[in-house]
Amino acid sequence: MAFYTFAENKTRLLMKVISSFLIAAPSSGSGKTTVTLGLLRALKNRGLKVQPFKCGPDYIDTKYHDMASGNKSVNLDLFLSSENHVRYLYSKYASGSDACITEGVMGLFDGYNKMKGSSAEIAGLLDIPVVMVINAKSMAYSAAPLLYGFKKFYEKINVIGVIFNYVGSESHYKFLSDACHDVGIVPLGYLPKNENLSVPSRHLGLSIDQDFLLDDFANIAASIVEKHIDIDKLLSYTQVELGNSEPQRINEHASRSLKIAVAADEVFNFMYHENIEYLRKIGEVTFFSPLTDKYLPKSDFVYFPGGYPELYAKQLSENKLLHKAIKDYAENGGNILAECGGMMYLSSSIADKDGIEYPMVDIFKQKASMENMKLKLGYRQFEYNSITIRGHEFHYSHIENNMESITQQYNAKEVPVDTKLLRYKNVIAGYTHIYWAEMENLLHLFK
Repeated sequence: MAFYTFAENKTRLLMKVISSFLIAAPSSGSGKTTVTLGLLRALKNRGLKVQPFKCGPDYIDTKYHDMASGNKSVNLDLFLSSENHVRYLYSKYASGSDACITEGVMGLFDGYNKMKGSSAEIAGLLDIPVVMVINAKSMAYSAAPLLYGFKKFYEKINVIGVIFNYVGSESHYKFLSDACHDVGIVPLGYLPKNENLSVPSRHLGLSIDQDFLLDDFANIAASIVEKHIDIDKLLSYTQVELGNSEPQRINEHASRSLKIAVAADEVFNFMYHENIEYLRKIGEVTFFSPLTDKYLPKSDFVYFPGGYPELYAKQLSENKLLHKAIKDYAENGGNILAECGGMMYLSSSIADKDGIEYPMVDIFKQKASMENMKLKLGYRQFEYNSITIRGHEFHYSHIENNMESITQQYNAKEVPVDTKLLRYKNVIAGYTHIYWAEMENLLHLFK
């Protein structure tokens, strides 16, 4: 039994206790996202304020989390940011919640370099329990050594329970439960294999119709989770005391009177939540739509995030007034940062998968094309204007140009990659989605 001084007991009484856990799996495709969305919506339906988080750089799963939970999902990434920043984010968003669910990335121990940046490293850093999701198709008592390995491999994490996916029957689940009990892991329930559960496609785009599909999916997943998973047991076994974290400081010399315009609509929506929060701290943020708005808001800085411009190429190409406003702003020295889909929009044209070209803003003399689509992804790091920058690349398109990159980019293992960073006057653009929430001054990029 632990004994505490009066001061320690007073501190403990002031600390908030909530249910907090990380959902992990042996590999991608095990059902983490399905379980996460079902639990988020089920807890929301119970009237709880549930805060979602996502391990890693994914900005699509976070959009799914937003819709299922009603709260903004926050990325926790130990390549893009420091340990202190991850602790700060978790404390900041967990403090006002009844429960926190963090969806892991890939397999539990898969990082950018062995375990570095993995879900396990984040669970250990934050001291939150881990709930495994296991694909139990064609598996019974053999789950025991699998679970034993995940429980014992890394002593800094606590694998507290497991949810099985693709379970054939109650008798099948009984075999799996026996395996859990024999290795000291709590069986929390299962998802039956005969249910038609398939997360809506992550590509190409979250249209309004797909929004409805996703909302419907979240409701279906929640009803199955309520029926087959012991949510009360899950909440009781994952109680943690929230630690405190020092507030993060923005560079005191950064101007707080900046006018900032952010492209945000059906097209441009791949952005890190905490990046936008950073912008709100240094200025007044106005959102605008390149699809429908005819004029650019008065701005000291304009941000075009990634998205799906190829799906809306015709509509984007027809908004000539905004094209002119953006180009005039650039020619007059305005600060613009464009990432991935944003860079495509600032190109001369976008060609769809059939090769049909649509004219765009034409700041960069290049063609963005969806022909012969091929996925390119990975962490990126580089230096520019004496600033160390980290980000993530994820796209199916390619760029046709002869422009020189203004810096050399590298992957997580510091191997050079051919990803370009382009600059014209004060317009900086590239495929890399930059994480700047921990930077001292983002606008130093434009020196």
